[in-house]
Amino acid sequence: MTQKPADITEIGGRVRAIRRRRGLGLDTAAGLAGISKGYLSLLENGRRRVDSRALLDRLADALGCSVVDLTGEPFVPAHRHSADALQAVPAVQLALADCSLDDVPDVPARPLADLAEPVHEAHRNYLDHARYDLAGAGLGSLLTDLHIHAATGAEPERQRALALLVEACIVAFGVTKNLGHPDLALQAAHRAHEAAKAAADPALLAFAGQRRAQALQRVGAFRRAGTVLEQALNNTQEFADPTAADTSAAEGVGLLHLAAAMNAARAGYVDRAHNHLAAAEELGARTGERNALGQHFGPANLGVWRISIGVELGDGAAAYDRASGGIDPATLASADRVAMMRADSARALAQEDGRRDEEAIRLLDSADRTAPARVRQDPVMRELLSTLGNRTRRRSWELASLRNRFGLN
Repeated sequence: MTQKPADITEIGGRVRAIRRRRGLGLDTAAGLAGISKGYLSLLENGRRRVDSRALLDRLADALGCSVVDLTGEPFVPAHRHSADALQAVPAVQLALADCSLDDVPDVPARPLADLAEPVHEAHRNYLDHARYDLAGAGLGSLLTDLHIHAATGAEPERQRALALLVEACIVAFGVTKNLGHPDLALQAAHRAHEAAKAAADPALLAFAGQRRAQALQRVGAFRRAGTVLEQALNNTQEFADPTAADTSAAEGVGLLHLAAAMNAARAGYVDRAHNHLAAAEELGARTGERNALGQHFGPANLGVWRISIGVELGDGAAAYDRASGGIDPATLASADRVAMMRADSARALAQEDGRRDEEAIRLLDSADRTAPARVRQDPVMRELLSTLGNRTRRRSWELASLRNRFGLN
Protein backbone atom coordinates (compact mmCIF):
# COMPACT_ATOMS: atom_id res chain seq x y z
CA MET A 1 0.00 0.00 0.00
CA THR A 2 1.11 3.59 -0.58
CA GLN A 3 2.44 5.34 2.51
CA LYS A 4 2.55 9.06 3.04
CA PRO A 5 5.96 10.55 3.87
CA ALA A 6 6.53 11.35 7.53
CA ASP A 7 5.86 15.00 8.34
CA ILE A 8 7.26 17.20 11.07
CA THR A 9 4.63 15.92 13.52
CA GLU A 10 6.16 12.41 13.36
CA ILE A 11 9.51 11.13 14.60
CA GLY A 12 10.80 10.40 11.09
CA GLY A 13 9.89 13.89 9.93
CA ARG A 14 11.62 15.44 12.94
CA VAL A 15 14.73 13.34 12.28
CA ARG A 16 14.83 14.61 8.71
CA ALA A 17 14.32 18.26 9.74
CA ILE A 18 16.96 18.20 12.49
CA ARG A 19 19.47 16.32 10.31
CA ARG A 20 19.14 18.95 7.61
CA ARG A 21 19.44 21.82 10.10
CA ARG A 22 22.63 20.21 11.39
CA GLY A 23 23.98 19.99 7.83
CA LEU A 24 24.40 16.22 8.05
CA GLY A 25 24.10 13.97 5.03
CA LEU A 26 22.23 10.67 5.18
CA ASP A 27 25.49 8.71 5.11
CA THR A 28 27.01 10.62 8.02
CA ALA A 29 23.89 10.63 10.21
CA ALA A 30 23.24 6.94 9.56
CA GLY A 31 26.83 6.07 10.43
CA LEU A 32 26.64 8.03 13.68
CA ALA A 33 23.39 6.25 14.59
CA GLY A 34 24.75 2.83 13.69
CA ILE A 35 22.19 2.09 10.99
CA SER A 36 22.30 1.94 7.20
CA LYS A 37 21.70 4.93 4.96
CA GLY A 38 18.75 3.10 3.39
CA TYR A 39 17.15 2.42 6.77
CA LEU A 40 17.52 6.06 7.84
CA SER A 41 15.92 7.14 4.58
CA LEU A 42 12.99 4.80 5.22
CA LEU A 43 12.60 6.23 8.74
CA GLU A 44 12.62 9.80 7.48
CA ASN A 45 10.02 9.02 4.82
CA GLY A 46 7.64 7.24 7.16
CA ARG A 47 8.16 3.83 5.57
CA ARG A 48 9.77 2.47 8.74
CA ARG A 49 9.16 3.43 12.35
CA VAL A 50 11.34 3.65 15.44
CA ASP A 51 10.68 0.26 17.02
CA SER A 52 12.95 0.44 20.08
CA ARG A 53 14.00 2.98 22.66
CA ALA A 54 17.62 2.16 21.86
CA LEU A 55 17.20 3.34 18.25
CA LEU A 56 15.45 6.50 19.43
CA ASP A 57 18.37 7.24 21.75
CA ARG A 58 20.98 6.55 19.04
CA LEU A 59 19.21 8.88 16.62
CA ALA A 60 19.10 11.67 19.21
CA ASP A 61 22.79 11.18 19.99
CA ALA A 62 23.74 11.15 16.29
CA LEU A 63 21.83 14.37 15.64
CA GLY A 64 23.04 16.13 18.76
CA CYS A 65 19.55 16.70 20.15
CA SER A 66 17.43 15.41 23.00
CA VAL A 67 15.02 12.51 22.78
CA VAL A 68 12.09 14.84 23.34
CA ASP A 69 13.18 16.88 20.31
CA LEU A 70 12.44 13.77 18.27
CA THR A 71 9.31 12.58 20.07
CA GLY A 72 7.64 15.97 20.36
CA GLU A 73 6.71 15.40 24.01
CA PRO A 74 4.70 16.29 25.93
CA PHE A 75 1.82 15.24 23.69
CA VAL A 76 -1.65 16.68 23.72
CA PRO A 77 -3.36 14.42 26.28
CA ALA A 78 -5.32 11.64 24.61
CA HIS A 79 -7.10 10.65 27.80
CA ARG A 80 -8.93 12.74 30.39
CA HIS A 81 -6.86 11.27 33.23
CA SER A 82 -3.70 12.56 31.55
CA ALA A 83 -5.26 15.97 31.00
CA ASP A 84 -6.25 16.22 34.65
CA ALA A 85 -2.84 14.96 35.77
CA LEU A 86 -1.01 17.74 33.94
CA GLN A 87 -2.34 20.15 36.55
CA ALA A 88 0.06 18.57 39.06
CA VAL A 89 3.20 19.22 37.02
CA PRO A 90 3.75 22.91 37.95
CA ALA A 91 3.31 22.18 41.68
CA VAL A 92 5.80 19.30 41.56
CA GLN A 93 8.25 21.45 39.63
CA LEU A 94 7.96 24.25 42.20
CA ALA A 95 8.39 21.92 45.18
CA LEU A 96 11.56 20.34 43.77
CA ALA A 97 12.98 23.73 42.77
CA ASP A 98 12.10 25.55 46.00
CA CYS A 99 13.23 22.83 48.43
CA SER A 100 16.41 20.92 49.12
CA LEU A 101 17.37 18.65 51.99
CA ASP A 102 18.92 21.57 53.88
CA ASP A 103 17.05 24.61 52.55
CA VAL A 104 13.26 24.71 52.85
CA PRO A 105 10.55 27.37 52.99
CA ASP A 106 9.86 28.89 56.39
CA VAL A 107 6.26 27.70 56.52
CA PRO A 108 4.46 25.24 58.81
CA ALA A 109 4.21 21.65 57.62
CA ARG A 110 1.49 19.15 58.37
CA PRO A 111 2.35 16.60 61.08
CA LEU A 112 4.49 13.79 59.73
CA ALA A 113 1.94 11.24 60.92
CA ASP A 114 -0.58 12.78 58.51
CA LEU A 115 1.70 12.42 55.47
CA ALA A 116 2.41 8.68 55.36
CA GLU A 117 -1.00 7.52 54.18
CA PRO A 118 -1.31 10.05 51.32
CA VAL A 119 2.16 9.08 50.06
CA HIS A 120 1.41 5.35 50.17
CA GLU A 121 -1.97 5.88 48.53
CA ALA A 122 -0.49 8.01 45.75
CA HIS A 123 2.15 5.38 45.07
CA ARG A 124 0.52 2.01 45.52
CA ASN A 125 -3.12 2.75 44.76
CA TYR A 126 -2.82 5.41 42.08
CA LEU A 127 0.61 5.45 40.36
CA ASP A 128 0.65 1.66 40.26
CA HIS A 129 -2.61 1.74 38.34
CA ALA A 130 -1.63 4.61 36.02
CA ARG A 131 -4.05 7.06 37.62
CA TYR A 132 -1.69 9.99 37.31
CA ASP A 133 -4.49 12.46 37.98
CA LEU A 134 -5.05 10.99 41.45
CA ALA A 135 -1.36 10.31 42.14
CA GLY A 136 -0.50 13.89 41.28
CA ALA A 137 -3.29 15.54 43.26
CA GLY A 138 -1.64 17.36 46.18
CA LEU A 139 1.76 15.87 45.34
CA GLY A 140 3.52 19.25 45.31
CA SER A 141 2.43 20.09 48.85
CA LEU A 142 3.34 16.57 50.04
CA LEU A 143 6.84 17.01 48.65
CA THR A 144 7.22 20.40 50.33
CA ASP A 145 6.02 19.15 53.73
CA LEU A 146 8.31 16.12 53.60
CA HIS A 147 11.30 18.28 52.70
CA ILE A 148 10.56 20.47 55.73
CA HIS A 149 10.45 17.48 58.08
CA ALA A 150 13.60 16.00 56.53
CA ALA A 151 15.48 19.29 56.92
CA THR A 152 14.26 20.36 60.36
CA GLY A 153 13.02 17.25 62.14
CA ALA A 154 14.79 15.48 65.00
CA GLU A 155 15.64 11.78 64.92
CA PRO A 156 13.93 9.36 64.41
CA GLU A 157 11.25 11.48 62.72
CA ARG A 158 13.83 12.75 60.24
CA GLN A 159 14.58 9.19 59.09
CA ARG A 160 10.90 8.53 58.60
CA ALA A 161 10.54 11.76 56.62
CA LEU A 162 13.48 10.83 54.38
CA ALA A 163 11.98 7.41 53.64
CA LEU A 164 8.62 8.97 52.78
CA LEU A 165 10.36 11.59 50.66
CA VAL A 166 12.05 8.85 48.61
CA GLU A 167 8.65 7.28 47.96
CA ALA A 168 7.02 10.63 47.13
CA CYS A 169 9.83 11.42 44.70
CA ILE A 170 9.31 8.04 43.04
CA VAL A 171 5.67 9.03 42.56
CA ALA A 172 6.78 12.39 41.11
CA PHE A 173 9.20 10.55 38.81
CA GLY A 174 6.48 8.23 37.54
CA VAL A 175 3.87 10.93 36.99
CA THR A 176 6.18 13.37 35.19
CA LYS A 177 8.02 10.76 33.09
CA ASN A 178 4.83 9.18 31.86
CA LEU A 179 3.28 12.55 31.05
CA GLY A 180 6.23 13.47 28.82
CA HIS A 181 8.36 15.61 31.17
CA PRO A 182 11.62 13.59 31.36
CA ASP A 183 13.73 16.51 32.63
CA LEU A 184 11.46 16.96 35.64
CA ALA A 185 11.40 13.19 36.16
CA LEU A 186 15.20 13.26 36.27
CA GLN A 187 15.11 15.99 38.92
CA ALA A 188 12.67 13.94 41.02
CA ALA A 189 14.86 10.85 40.70
CA HIS A 190 17.95 12.80 41.76
CA ARG A 191 16.12 14.07 44.83
CA ALA A 192 15.02 10.54 45.73
CA HIS A 193 18.66 9.47 45.57
CA GLU A 194 19.75 12.37 47.78
CA ALA A 195 17.12 11.48 50.38
CA ALA A 196 18.05 7.78 50.29
CA LYS A 197 21.70 8.65 50.71
CA ALA A 198 20.90 10.89 53.68
CA ALA A 199 18.87 8.06 55.22
CA ALA A 200 21.79 5.63 54.67
CA ASP A 201 19.30 2.85 53.97
CA PRO A 202 20.59 0.20 51.50
CA ALA A 203 17.12 -0.74 50.24
CA LEU A 204 16.14 2.89 49.64
CA LEU A 205 19.49 3.49 47.92
CA ALA A 206 18.83 0.57 45.60
CA PHE A 207 15.27 1.61 44.73
CA ALA A 208 16.26 5.24 44.25
CA GLY A 209 19.32 4.23 42.23
CA GLN A 210 17.17 2.26 39.84
CA ARG A 211 14.82 5.21 39.31
CA ARG A 212 17.77 7.55 38.84
CA ALA A 213 19.20 5.29 36.16
CA GLN A 214 15.82 4.99 34.44
CA ALA A 215 15.49 8.77 34.39
CA LEU A 216 18.93 9.08 32.81
CA GLN A 217 18.05 6.40 30.26
CA ARG A 218 14.87 8.29 29.41
CA VAL A 219 16.92 11.30 28.27
CA GLY A 220 19.49 9.12 26.48
CA ALA A 221 22.32 9.43 29.05
CA PHE A 222 23.27 5.75 28.94
CA ARG A 223 26.91 6.20 29.89
CA ARG A 224 25.92 8.06 33.04
CA ALA A 225 23.12 5.59 33.75
CA GLY A 226 25.66 2.77 33.62
CA THR A 227 27.91 4.57 36.09
CA VAL A 228 24.99 5.20 38.47
CA LEU A 229 23.95 1.54 38.30
CA GLU A 230 27.48 0.30 38.92
CA GLN A 231 27.87 2.60 41.93
CA ALA A 232 24.48 1.62 43.33
CA LEU A 233 25.24 -2.10 42.98
CA ASN A 234 28.63 -1.64 44.64
CA ASN A 235 27.01 0.17 47.56
CA THR A 236 24.10 -2.19 48.13
CA GLN A 237 24.98 -5.68 46.87
CA GLU A 238 26.38 -6.88 50.20
CA PHE A 239 22.99 -6.24 51.84
CA ALA A 240 21.04 -8.30 49.29
CA ASP A 241 20.00 -11.30 51.37
CA PRO A 242 17.01 -12.98 49.71
CA THR A 243 16.55 -15.26 52.74
CA ALA A 244 16.31 -12.44 55.31
CA ALA A 245 13.08 -11.66 57.12
CA ASP A 246 13.11 -8.32 55.29
CA THR A 247 14.05 -8.90 51.66
CA SER A 248 13.66 -5.27 50.56
CA ALA A 249 17.41 -4.76 49.96
CA ALA A 250 17.55 -7.93 47.85
CA GLU A 251 14.52 -6.74 45.88
CA GLY A 252 16.17 -3.37 45.29
CA VAL A 253 19.39 -4.96 44.11
CA GLY A 254 17.40 -7.24 41.81
CA LEU A 255 15.79 -4.18 40.25
CA LEU A 256 19.21 -2.57 39.83
CA HIS A 257 20.32 -5.66 37.89
CA LEU A 258 17.22 -5.39 35.70
CA ALA A 259 17.90 -1.72 34.97
CA ALA A 260 21.53 -2.61 34.21
CA ALA A 261 20.37 -5.38 31.86
CA MET A 262 18.14 -2.90 30.03
CA ASN A 263 20.96 -0.35 29.86
CA ALA A 264 23.31 -2.95 28.40
CA ALA A 265 20.67 -4.16 25.92
CA ARG A 266 20.11 -0.65 24.59
CA ALA A 267 23.86 -0.21 24.20
CA GLY A 268 24.12 -3.52 22.31
CA TYR A 269 26.05 -5.42 25.00
CA VAL A 270 24.23 -8.74 24.70
CA ASP A 271 26.28 -10.84 27.14
CA ARG A 272 26.26 -8.11 29.78
CA ALA A 273 22.49 -7.78 29.46
CA HIS A 274 21.99 -11.53 29.91
CA ASN A 275 24.37 -11.64 32.89
CA HIS A 276 22.49 -8.91 34.75
CA LEU A 277 19.16 -10.51 33.90
CA ALA A 278 20.42 -13.85 35.23
CA ALA A 279 21.56 -12.18 38.48
CA ALA A 280 18.11 -10.64 38.93
CA GLU A 281 16.40 -13.96 38.19
CA GLU A 282 18.55 -15.74 40.78
CA LEU A 283 17.45 -13.24 43.42
CA GLY A 284 13.82 -13.43 42.33
CA ALA A 285 13.77 -17.21 42.49
CA ARG A 286 14.80 -16.97 46.14
CA THR A 287 12.69 -14.03 47.29
CA GLY A 288 9.53 -15.17 45.53
CA GLU A 289 6.83 -12.61 44.82
CA ARG A 290 7.53 -9.46 46.86
CA ASN A 291 6.41 -5.85 46.74
CA ALA A 292 8.71 -3.69 48.87
CA LEU A 293 8.07 -0.01 48.13
CA GLY A 294 5.43 -1.08 45.60
CA GLN A 295 8.02 -2.38 43.12
CA HIS A 296 6.60 -5.87 42.44
CA PHE A 297 9.93 -7.68 42.41
CA GLY A 298 9.53 -11.39 41.80
CA PRO A 299 9.15 -14.04 39.10
CA ALA A 300 6.07 -12.47 37.46
CA ASN A 301 7.61 -9.02 36.99
CA LEU A 302 10.87 -10.64 35.93
CA GLY A 303 8.93 -12.17 33.06
CA VAL A 304 7.76 -8.71 32.01
CA TRP A 305 11.35 -7.45 32.08
CA ARG A 306 12.53 -10.44 30.00
CA ILE A 307 10.15 -9.42 27.22
CA SER A 308 11.14 -5.74 27.39
CA ILE A 309 14.85 -6.54 27.34
CA GLY A 310 14.31 -9.03 24.51
CA VAL A 311 12.69 -6.29 22.43
CA GLU A 312 15.73 -4.03 22.88
CA LEU A 313 18.02 -6.91 21.93
CA GLY A 314 15.99 -7.53 18.76
CA ASP A 315 14.86 -10.91 20.06
CA GLY A 316 11.45 -9.80 21.23
CA ALA A 317 9.18 -12.47 19.75
CA ALA A 318 11.32 -15.32 21.09
CA ALA A 319 11.47 -13.65 24.51
CA TYR A 320 7.70 -13.23 24.44
CA ASP A 321 7.13 -16.87 23.53
CA ARG A 322 9.42 -18.00 26.36
CA ALA A 323 8.10 -15.70 29.07
CA SER A 324 4.48 -14.80 28.43
CA GLY A 325 2.92 -18.10 29.42
CA GLY A 326 4.40 -17.86 32.91
CA ILE A 327 3.14 -14.35 33.72
CA ASP A 328 -0.10 -14.19 35.67
CA PRO A 329 -1.58 -10.67 35.49
CA ALA A 330 -3.35 -11.26 38.80
CA THR A 331 0.01 -11.91 40.47
CA LEU A 332 1.37 -8.61 39.15
CA ALA A 333 -1.62 -6.83 40.74
CA SER A 334 -0.69 -3.62 38.94
CA ALA A 335 -2.47 -2.06 35.97
CA ASP A 336 0.75 -0.28 35.05
CA ARG A 337 2.81 -3.49 34.98
CA VAL A 338 0.10 -5.47 33.16
CA ALA A 339 -0.31 -2.73 30.55
CA MET A 340 3.41 -2.53 29.88
CA MET A 341 3.66 -6.33 29.68
CA ARG A 342 1.02 -6.30 26.94
CA ALA A 343 2.40 -3.22 25.20
CA ASP A 344 5.97 -4.53 25.11
CA SER A 345 4.63 -7.91 24.00
CA ALA A 346 3.00 -6.10 21.08
CA ARG A 347 6.36 -4.48 20.29
CA ALA A 348 7.97 -7.91 20.47
CA LEU A 349 5.55 -9.47 17.98
CA ALA A 350 5.77 -6.46 15.66
CA GLN A 351 9.46 -7.34 15.19
CA GLU A 352 8.30 -10.32 13.13
CA ASP A 353 7.83 -8.07 10.05
CA GLY A 354 4.07 -8.43 9.87
CA ARG A 355 3.72 -12.15 10.48
CA ARG A 356 2.20 -11.65 13.94
CA ASP A 357 0.71 -8.18 13.58
CA GLU A 358 -2.86 -9.25 14.31
CA GLU A 359 -1.77 -10.60 17.67
CA ALA A 360 0.28 -7.47 18.27
CA ILE A 361 -2.76 -5.27 17.59
CA ARG A 362 -4.86 -7.26 20.06
CA LEU A 363 -2.16 -6.93 22.73
CA LEU A 364 -1.77 -3.19 22.18
CA ASP A 365 -5.55 -2.77 22.33
CA SER A 366 -5.63 -4.71 25.61
CA ALA A 367 -2.74 -2.65 27.01
CA ASP A 368 -4.53 0.58 26.18
CA ARG A 369 -7.77 -0.56 27.77
CA THR A 370 -5.84 -1.58 30.91
CA ALA A 371 -3.95 1.70 31.44
CA PRO A 372 -4.81 4.26 28.75
CA ALA A 373 -3.03 7.20 30.38
CA ARG A 374 0.18 5.15 30.50
CA VAL A 375 0.11 3.71 27.00
CA ARG A 376 -1.16 6.65 24.92
CA GLN A 377 1.52 9.07 26.15
CA ASP A 378 4.40 6.69 25.31
CA PRO A 379 6.19 7.81 22.12
CA VAL A 380 7.35 4.29 21.28
CA MET A 381 3.79 2.98 21.53
CA ARG A 382 2.62 5.73 19.20
CA GLU A 383 5.31 4.70 16.71
CA LEU A 384 4.26 1.07 17.10
CA LEU A 385 0.67 1.95 16.29
CA SER A 386 1.79 3.78 13.14
CA THR A 387 3.92 0.78 12.13
CA LEU A 388 1.01 -1.62 12.55
CA GLY A 389 -1.29 0.72 10.65
CA ASN A 390 1.12 1.10 7.75
CA ARG A 391 1.61 -2.65 7.38
CA THR A 392 -1.95 -3.85 7.65
CA ARG A 393 -3.52 -5.22 4.45
CA ARG A 394 -7.08 -5.26 5.67
CA ARG A 395 -9.31 -3.09 7.76
CA SER A 396 -9.25 -3.76 11.47
CA TRP A 397 -11.81 -2.35 13.88
CA GLU A 398 -9.30 -2.62 16.72
CA LEU A 399 -6.66 -0.73 14.78
CA ALA A 400 -9.06 2.04 13.78
CA SER A 401 -10.29 2.29 17.36
CA LEU A 402 -6.72 2.52 18.67
CA ARG A 403 -5.88 5.34 16.28
CA ASN A 404 -8.97 7.23 17.42
CA ARG A 405 -8.13 6.68 21.09
CA PHE A 406 -4.52 7.80 20.57
CA GLY A 407 -5.70 10.91 18.73
CA LEU A 408 -3.81 9.94 15.57
CA ASN A 409 -6.68 10.27 13.09
